[in-house]
Amino acid sequence: MSVEYYHGLCNRYRGRAVKIVTRDGRVHRGIIHRVDGRRVYLRPIDGARNLGGYGYGFFGGFGYGLALGAITSIALLPFFFW
Repeated sequence: MSVEYYHGLCNRYRGRAVKIVTRDGRVHRGIIHRVDGRRVYLRPIDGARNLGGYGYGFFGGFGYGLALGAITSIALLPFFFW
């Protein structure tokens, strides 16, 4: 599939919980926060977040970006997943 296809799909699913598989086989689960011309940004929904202590948790410390060209599949996650 093309980058444009995944860009449109990510824009359509913005704000929803998704599972994204990249070309290298990594699986990313999160809520689509933002999409630009090159990346999709996810807010993780896995329980592996550190919410205590000092750090930058309040300013830009959440989420991560994935290159649109690295995506091989996107699936919506059911509501009861999280």
